[in-house]
Amino acid sequence: MRKPRLQVGLTVLLIACLAAAKEPIVTGELYNEKYRPQFHFSPKDNWTNDPNGLVYYKGEYHLFFQHNPTGREWGNMTWGHAVSPDLVHWTELDDALGPDRMGTIFSGSAVVDTYNTGGFQRDSEKAIVAFYTAAGGTSPESAGRPFTQCIAFSTDRGRTWTKYGRNPVLPHIVAENRDPKVFWYSPGKHWVMALYLDGTDYALFTSPDLKEWTRTCTISFPGCGECPDLFELPVDGDSNNRKWVFVGGSGNYLIGTFDGKTFTKESGPLQGDYGANYYATQTYNSIPAKDGRRIQITWMTGGNYPDMPFNQQMNFPCELTLRAFSEGIRLCRVPVREIKSLYTKGHTWAGKTLKPGDNLLGGITGELFDIQAQIEVGGAGEFGIKARGEAVSYSVKDKKLSCLGRTADLEPIAGRITIRILVDRASIEVYGNGGKVVMTSCFLPDEKNKSLEIYTSGGPVKVVSLKVYPLRSAWRVAPAGAGVLRKGGKA
Repeated sequence: MRKPRLQVGLTVLLIACLAAAKEPIVTGELYNEKYRPQFHFSPKDNWTNDPNGLVYYKGEYHLFFQHNPTGREWGNMTWGHAVSPDLVHWTELDDALGPDRMGTIFSGSAVVDTYNTGGFQRDSEKAIVAFYTAAGGTSPESAGRPFTQCIAFSTDRGRTWTKYGRNPVLPHIVAENRDPKVFWYSPGKHWVMALYLDGTDYALFTSPDLKEWTRTCTISFPGCGECPDLFELPVDGDSNNRKWVFVGGSGNYLIGTFDGKTFTKESGPLQGDYGANYYATQTYNSIPAKDGRRIQITWMTGGNYPDMPFNQQMNFPCELTLRAFSEGIRLCRVPVREIKSLYTKGHTWAGKTLKPGDNLLGGITGELFDIQAQIEVGGAGEFGIKARGEAVSYSVKDKKLSCLGRTADLEPIAGRITIRILVDRASIEVYGNGGKVVMTSCFLPDEKNKSLEIYTSGGPVKVVSLKVYPLRSAWRVAPAGAGVLRKGGKA
């Protein structure tokens, strides 16, 4: 997990928390505050950062997250907890793991121990086991202690947690080693842990029982640190051609092979996101085989939410795939299909010629949108879509996609560019050419500007297809059985 330098000391953190407590907070309608994301997860109140412990069990997606239960600034790290039946409608539960004498609770992961390798199972309910970093020295109670890796387990679907009595399961190695990502490696019938060490170094470990760990590999990841993830995906859906992806804290990634003990890089580092607010990615464990998706959530780091009772948000969950392009294999990402549960009546166009000065979207206004466009570039100099005054533009000459001051190279495919845009109250996420290029960014829109516009300059373009779906709020519309969206809710 990314954090302020510990050398600043606890005094500075306490001052920050006290200052935040004195700031005005807009109360208003819960989950409908001015800058509250309406279909991205944010906690009811206070600070949040890295997603932790992403795991699926018995019809629920669990989202744990770095949380400060006492203030809107970073500090006092605790695992917050929310569950969802569909990755869209979230019920926030009580905080799961709190600080102790070993340290505050930094980032980590969670697994379902299907084969009871750790011996934590009670009756027929499988144990969910959480791996976290005990961040020694980040609280008065843990003064002088190092960073170590610990576990806790739940035998009631994640509602209550017991810390393992013989923690840590992995003692201190170096510096502020942290952020364990654990998963089951079926061919070897053992567990694998990816761990950040220091600088740009990571390590891999294996275990038969979640308690005893053996180091098997060191990975150097230039320009990257923290929050590792490691997973396998087919290339272009071909189950006979599979590659492993190692992801670092920035979302940048390596592609290679993995034999259960050693990761061998074949390409990378490759850029995972081109926006301004993307960090600490993690993918779900235990997604059912009949689903088969690799689903990722990340912290939209650095967003600004003036006078709100909460601070920071997650991105919208995405499905990851590997696709082969002329320049090599790339990790692509698109919003999970469950977003359709929020669609209201859509607007569609096909086969339209758009000339300079035209705007097919002139009569549509709102705050929340899923916009999907396929454009034949033709003779235009630039074209794009403006959402609430912010342009997502494509330069035909430069072959660059741009949004909120960020740019990325994007080659047309068969003379066409596809653009998908998710617009929420404080964020814009842009997906180019099926998620080959993604820009994840926060913004603060003009409160009065709720307009949409599609435009071209320098010449006409052909709008092959254009779909605009205004979205409902996920906080106020939930499917039957999703529970009440409240802090401390029981589901």
